[in-house]
Amino acid sequence: MIRLFNVYYPVRTLVLLAGEALVIWTSFLLAVWRQSGEDSYLVLNYEYGYYKILAVTATVMLLSHWFDLYDPAGFNAKWEQIFRLLLVLGLVALAMAGVGSIFPRTLLWRGSPHIGLIILTFALFGWRSAYAWLVQRPYLREKVYVLGTGDRAQRLVYGLRQGRQMGIEVVGWSGTVEGEFTREAVASHLMEQVAQTSVHRVIVAMQDRREAMPMTELLQLRLQGVHIEEATSWLEKITGKIEVEQLYPSWIIFAKGFRFSGTFRFVRRVLNFGVALIGLLVTLPLLPFIILAIKLDSPGPVLYKQKRVGRKGVHFYCFKFRTMRADAEADTGPTWALDDDPRITRVGRFLRSSRLDEIPQLWCVLKGDMQFVGPRPERPEFVEWLSNEIPFYGVRHVVRPGITGWAQVRYKYGNTLEDAKEKLQYDLFYIKNASIGLDLLIMFHTIKIVLLGRGAQ
Repeated sequence: MIRLFNVYYPVRTLVLLAGEALVIWTSFLLAVWRQSGEDSYLVLNYEYGYYKILAVTATVMLLSHWFDLYDPAGFNAKWEQIFRLLLVLGLVALAMAGVGSIFPRTLLWRGSPHIGLIILTFALFGWRSAYAWLVQRPYLREKVYVLGTGDRAQRLVYGLRQGRQMGIEVVGWSGTVEGEFTREAVASHLMEQVAQTSVHRVIVAMQDRREAMPMTELLQLRLQGVHIEEATSWLEKITGKIEVEQLYPSWIIFAKGFRFSGTFRFVRRVLNFGVALIGLLVTLPLLPFIILAIKLDSPGPVLYKQKRVGRKGVHFYCFKFRTMRADAEADTGPTWALDDDPRITRVGRFLRSSRLDEIPQLWCVLKGDMQFVGPRPERPEFVEWLSNEIPFYGVRHVVRPGITGWAQVRYKYGNTLEDAKEKLQYDLFYIKNASIGLDLLIMFHTIKIVLLGRGAQ
């Protein structure tokens, strides 16, 4: 796996992206050469042809991303992938027709866009078919042995086998050891699998390492060039989260990441201030309509002020547009919002699904209480309870909370203890790998979620 923006991606997915970008670029380049002939040099160099092809390439790939054509989970749904690919090509054709009718000189020379789309249609289907065949080749798979038998080892085996796009084949694991689970039995099974299948990597996921860990054999394999790695890091790679069960403070102490330099904090603060200011200016024309809708829909204040826990446990007030009845917690006290919560107003339901209720939080970003990206701030009443129930919950307060975050783009809205634990694991991943690149990636995914209306987080 390759690390980009501090997030791990399978090499195969990056190959798909790079190959697709090359296919799109080449298709329109061939169209220009076909239509322009000797004038192609002038079209490409003096009429901004290269920039126009780059814009079309970016548009096609952006639409493909929005329609989940790069999501490995959907690769097996062949006909659905074909339908979505045709939908993307159709939208690109409509966009080109619209731009061409309004700004004729912005398109490529003569009929190049139409020829390019025809070439691209056949080229994309050809590339996707070739890619599907290529990733099935056994010589492109890495063989892995999982050392361990507990729940953690089973989750790792399941995750590796489900994530076929990673190019990893689990050729054996200690859960299949017959008879008594002793150090000798585990060592024998491990070395037998290595000899039979030429294992490339051993991932250690043992609960009690003192009893059955075959240290001598692992050292021997390590010196032979076999990679020996720990399960926590691999679970982080394949799930995008850090599991808190069986997580030791020593791992956090010695793991790479969890570092925030003064330069990083300053640059991040400047970027967040700029994004929040631009966001407020862009949404300013919407504010009168939102305020009027809230007032007409239900009695009560327009803004909802709530105490939240920020960086280093400092309390601050978070502002949102009110989406519930004014007396929503009069009888129950502090409670999480439920699915189809009857306390949510009609306008409030729309504001939540469109994220427009979050606009006032941009003021919290300008003040410095929040960042645009970070763990979602929680209420003090819940923080005290969750800190007692979930290990390492307090770690999320080493950074400023955010309007959106890694947990928000990777997990559904949560209203249970188990949901809070799951979201913490994503927050730990974010805190460990925090970077400007990761923040931009989260913002990009947030825009996609908002535009496609995939539920409030």
